[in-house]
Amino acid sequence: MKEKAVIYARVSSKEQEETGYSLPAQEKLLEEHAQRKDMKVVKTFSVAESASGAKQRKVFSDMIDYMTKNGVNNLLCEKVDRLTRNLKEAVVANDWIDADVNRKIHFVKQNLVIHRNAKSDERFRWDIEIVLAKKYISNLSEEVRKGQKEKLSQGWAPVRAPLGYKSQGEKGHKIHVINPEKAQYIKRMFDLYSTGNYSVQELSNVLYKEGFRNNFGTRVGKTRMHDFLSDPFYYGKIRWNNEIYQGKHEPLISQELFNLVQDKLNRKNQSPSYRKHTPVFKAKLNCEVCKGVITWETQKGHWYGHCNYYKGCPKAKWIRQEEVEKELFAYFDKIAPKNPRVIAWLEKALKESHADEIQEHGLRKEEISRLIKRNDNRMEKVYMDKLDGAITGEMYTKVFEDTKRENEVLLDSLKKLSEDRQRYYEAGYSIHELAMKAKDIYLGPKTTVEQKRLLLSQIFSNISMKANVIAPQYTLAFEFLAKWVPLLNNTFEPENNGSIKRKESTFVPSRPTMLLG
Repeated sequence: MKEKAVIYARVSSKEQEETGYSLPAQEKLLEEHAQRKDMKVVKTFSVAESASGAKQRKVFSDMIDYMTKNGVNNLLCEKVDRLTRNLKEAVVANDWIDADVNRKIHFVKQNLVIHRNAKSDERFRWDIEIVLAKKYISNLSEEVRKGQKEKLSQGWAPVRAPLGYKSQGEKGHKIHVINPEKAQYIKRMFDLYSTGNYSVQELSNVLYKEGFRNNFGTRVGKTRMHDFLSDPFYYGKIRWNNEIYQGKHEPLISQELFNLVQDKLNRKNQSPSYRKHTPVFKAKLNCEVCKGVITWETQKGHWYGHCNYYKGCPKAKWIRQEEVEKELFAYFDKIAPKNPRVIAWLEKALKESHADEIQEHGLRKEEISRLIKRNDNRMEKVYMDKLDGAITGEMYTKVFEDTKRENEVLLDSLKKLSEDRQRYYEAGYSIHELAMKAKDIYLGPKTTVEQKRLLLSQIFSNISMKANVIAPQYTLAFEFLAKWVPLLNNTFEPENNGSIKRKESTFVPSRPTMLLG
């Protein structure tokens, strides 16, 4: 009767597969050996290069259990470093052969057979091969880390592309580029969360309904959504081993938006929790005295807000949602243009201001570009000084790293200039239209709670309450309207025939850009 045998094959890298160490090649070699030795192969265990460390350990453990339970006394392996890469596995293998005198491990290519009664020089050779195998895997890990560090120094991530990006190029030279199909959802994810209107769980639900899926076509859950919102990769940086590196990939969002999201992500007491019926002002009002968040509760079909008396804050009365809305409508009216002449003035002012803004940005861009070029020349000069022995290696490293960090700041500033210009241009022609319709939108019969919350986020950066009196702060764009719209509304008045005339003794600037002074 033939003795039973098990085959164990393993490759640790893609390169090994391509240079004759593939799993099929190993299995063929070991099957031929089993035939020559008149053994019957009852099972083959193999570990591919793509398997994780945990997966490899599980296959090894399953193999030992299988042989023990099924009375298989022969383990066939190509070489020692195919069987074990660490001392723990070596101990397990030793215990297995020492438990039964009939058990053997055959290392076919090395012509080595280990069993309980093996000679001392064979045991010594087995021990040496284990140490060499451990050294090999340690060296392999070191080379991987060196490759990762080099890739990071070049500004490329040494890992697979995160959701919203895709990898292209050959192995070892792959870069991450934007995947338009997924990137639109990543941008929307940051935009929605930055409003403060969504918990991470609710954001996951909303985006799922809109068609957002991970690379496996399934829902992106709360934990992964949190990971995405925390990943600096999306604004152009790379986090690696808890350090941040400058990346060369194209960002999906601005650093400003990322920082805004982090503020909201880390203030858990101000993140609106998911609930079926969310009040309009959930997590939107703060007590001006203690800075705590106003809590909302429903009583007899109406929402009431109150302070939780954080840090000994004096007790305040409860306030009804309708009362808050009534106070806010006055702030809506303050920024609403009253007639077409006012709107015409605003549009002209924004256009002329944009022309000045373009010129200003151009000058700032030239200055930043000049500083970047100066720093590039400085780094080149200090490198030549190092080669010539004019400065020490320590001095070279300090000057080079300091200049490199300064350049990163300048490059961020240059990028932000372009983003600010684009946002200015896009927002300038829509804010006055939104201001004019804000109250109607809010009171619209089809306006949902979420739409109301989004509208409030766009108009007010913060809303505080003291003694039940509301004190909102406008966002930057609406601050401009709050300053000039009352003046313009007061300057022009409609006549009975529908035309517009200027009021007597009112000031109108000679150029619209004076509105922005």
